[in-house]
Amino acid sequence: MKKFKPTSPSRRNMSTINYRDFITATEPHKSLTKGFKRNVGRNNTGRITTPHKGGGHKRLYRDIDFVYNKKDIPAKIETIEYDPNRTAFIALLTYADGEKRYVIAQNGLTVGQTISVGAEAAPEIGNALPLSAIPLGTIISCIELRPGQGAVMARSAGTFAQLMAKDGKFVTVKMPSGETRLILSGCMATIGAVSNSDHQLLVSGKAGRSRWLGRRPRVRPVAMNPVDHPMGGGEGRSSGGHPRSRKGIPAKGFRTRSKTKSTNKYIIERRKK
Repeated sequence: MKKFKPTSPSRRNMSTINYRDFITATEPHKSLTKGFKRNVGRNNTGRITTPHKGGGHKRLYRDIDFVYNKKDIPAKIETIEYDPNRTAFIALLTYADGEKRYVIAQNGLTVGQTISVGAEAAPEIGNALPLSAIPLGTIISCIELRPGQGAVMARSAGTFAQLMAKDGKFVTVKMPSGETRLILSGCMATIGAVSNSDHQLLVSGKAGRSRWLGRRPRVRPVAMNPVDHPMGGGEGRSSGGHPRSRKGIPAKGFRTRSKTKSTNKYIIERRKK
């Protein structure tokens, strides 16, 4: 982490990640990038459907391989790169057959290292294996929820899950949220925690840095009109009432998960508040 001297109000407490310590390339691999229409919180008629989004720096989308379908083919790490579309770093792989792909980089990956995918791979950082082939207690990330679906859990910077137990066709995994749940043992996961664990220590320091990321100013609900929010309006500064979302759903701890959801049986322990 790099911290700045308070030479101005916005510099005070500002911090940034020293990318030179991790990043080995400044330009992405062209064939694995594409332009995309960013969702700036508007629907097809231009109406704001998600508030506080819009603007920000222009980006290219990096095509990330979450499916891990190149089994038992060794791949060499060419570069570790920054990705503006996610908090984690990404790694450019070159497989033995010549194909190049991007994957989420795990903590400890280095350029020149060789990784592989499949049940026969060693349980080492960066390798992707079925949950059934991973030893108990291992730190894992980029986890599938259904076999062949592609990684959907524990993908953001610094996150990891832990393999707790195996029982028949299911394994027990402790998720980053603290939830303990069952996952099919045929699902793939990558060994190691996701890179860029310093991300949670970032202090933006100034409003402009949020605007670069496409985050517009957040308006307090109590400052709105009744037409805009359930907590808006009232004479003077209104007190009382329960905090709730724009659509009227209670906030601050109200559980919205359906009690009859079919996948509830796979959750052994809910996350702590």
